[in-house]
Amino acid sequence: MKRAVSISIGSSKRNKAVVVNLLGEEISIERIGTDGDMEAAARLYGELDGKVEAFGMGGAQLGMLVEGKWYPMHSVQKMVRFVKKTPIVDGVGLRNTLEAQSAAFLEKHLKEYLDAHGRRAFVILGIDRWGMTRSFVDAGYETIFGDFMFGLGLPIPLRTVGQLKTLAALLMPLVSRLPFEWLYPVGEKQEERQPKWEKYFQWATVIAGDCHYITRHMPERMDGKIILTNTTTQEDVDFFRRAGVKYLVTTTPVLDGRSFGTNAMEAALVALAGKGRPLSDAEIQELLDRLHLEPQLQQLN
Repeated sequence: MKRAVSISIGSSKRNKAVVVNLLGEEISIERIGTDGDMEAAARLYGELDGKVEAFGMGGAQLGMLVEGKWYPMHSVQKMVRFVKKTPIVDGVGLRNTLEAQSAAFLEKHLKEYLDAHGRRAFVILGIDRWGMTRSFVDAGYETIFGDFMFGLGLPIPLRTVGQLKTLAALLMPLVSRLPFEWLYPVGEKQEERQPKWEKYFQWATVIAGDCHYITRHMPERMDGKIILTNTTTQEDVDFFRRAGVKYLVTTTPVLDGRSFGTNAMEAALVALAGKGRPLSDAEIQELLDRLHLEPQLQQLN
């Protein structure tokens, strides 16, 4: 059996392990959280290096790819300093392929609902998920990006790809060197609720992006909304249902009651391919086509 292990600096309460059959191969997908402890994650990477087929980096990113330009996250490099043999991915390959199908998937399955309620998308962090960003923009959605609001705490909505690219070029060289916990909730902070920017949540028909940001900051009521995300546990699904969310779309498939992060699923594809290296976008797309993998839709209310 091949192993794909996602080591996350997120909460250990979200740990999960499943075994799936992909193209006749049994793949173990495991998610291990270290509750915000980057050094514990580094040690775990070192202990498992060379003993598993692929690593996923959870709760952090090796970098961000914006319109073909790579911005490395210098602040997380120390976390993978012991990795010498096992290939490691952070999910950017799936965000550029599977998540790039987001708007097309919604159009295929929820066209009538969108016709009735409008094509307005609130993308929590557009720079972080460029494939998702491009999918909504290219599909003609009226789109608001929350990068200033959620990344820097500033009440400035962004509305164009050009604004996002300018923001990335100006800020990423600095932001990439800040302590990662300043930029993203880690450990127990992922469980805290801090509702804000409600008017943008209520304005949108579709709220898209990282599940931790959405569950942490969304208002108590989200009646009739479409949530597009991943890394959902059953508790997240129940939370969305109680809030009145109409549809939940996970960009990665639900396996044994939860959807894994793009990093874990990309690691599973790397393990399946057996090339001993990360896969190109073209190689990932070929495997997605062979596996018939696409986002998954659940009606909650």
